[in-house]
Amino acid sequence: MMRQLLLLLLGRITWGATHRLSSGLPLVGLALVVVGCATPSLMPQAQAVAVRDRDRALAPHAAAIHAAIGQSGNVGALAFLDAKDGRLVVLPGDSPADAWSRHTTSPESGTGPVSVPPVLTFVHRADVPKAPETMTRSALQQQQAVAALEPQVRRLEEQLGVVQRDLAESIAAAKRETDARAAMQTALSSLSEDLAAVRKFMLQTAQLGWLNHELVVENASSVRKAATASQELTASSERLEETLRQLSKSLAGQLKELANRLDTIQGKVSSLK
Repeated sequence: MMRQLLLLLLGRITWGATHRLSSGLPLVGLALVVVGCATPSLMPQAQAVAVRDRDRALAPHAAAIHAAIGQSGNVGALAFLDAKDGRLVVLPGDSPADAWSRHTTSPESGTGPVSVPPVLTFVHRADVPKAPETMTRSALQQQQAVAALEPQVRRLEEQLGVVQRDLAESIAAAKRETDARAAMQTALSSLSEDLAAVRKFMLQTAQLGWLNHELVVENASSVRKAATASQELTASSERLEETLRQLSKSLAGQLKELANRLDTIQGKVSSLK
């Protein structure tokens, strides 16, 4: 039963780590800690016996463990007995993950290779009011593997940020270009309308010029006709004047002749009396 609970907890934690990695969120201290607070009633008999045997094996080394923690200045240490020779191994650190990381990344201090058992105990400093925590080696290894991915995740996040900034700049540039094209299209449309208005005005001006030319031609023809009529009238006036002059001369001669006849008739009448 205890093994099933451990597997279930580790499965949930591993799924959470995978979900955080896939979603791009920063890893915030993934907790892969299995606290050794289960009562013997929740464990199989053999497992409960193994836990008691481990605790009994570490109990005589309590003073040495706390002395090593005190000398290190850390919050606690992973303590276990070497699986091969049974010697005490104390790995100081501020957390189980920190102690395990120091152990795996630093060279051995002249004590030879260490055979780590499947289960370890993290003992807190004497002034820290916390009970010892039972840790599994596989959980620590998984936590270390996840922590090793954090730099890569951070780099990916930085690269993603750069890509997002570049994309935002590209979108802004495209928007500016689109706005510029729209403004240019508006200007071209306005220019086209202005050209159409100018073309219409020029056409109207040409029509007015053609009408003016027609009027000028018609006026010139009228003036020529009027001049011709005036010349004809002048000629008619001259002919009429000449006719009147001739009629006046003829009438004067006729009147003179009539006066002579009247004088003759009057003389004859006077002689008859």
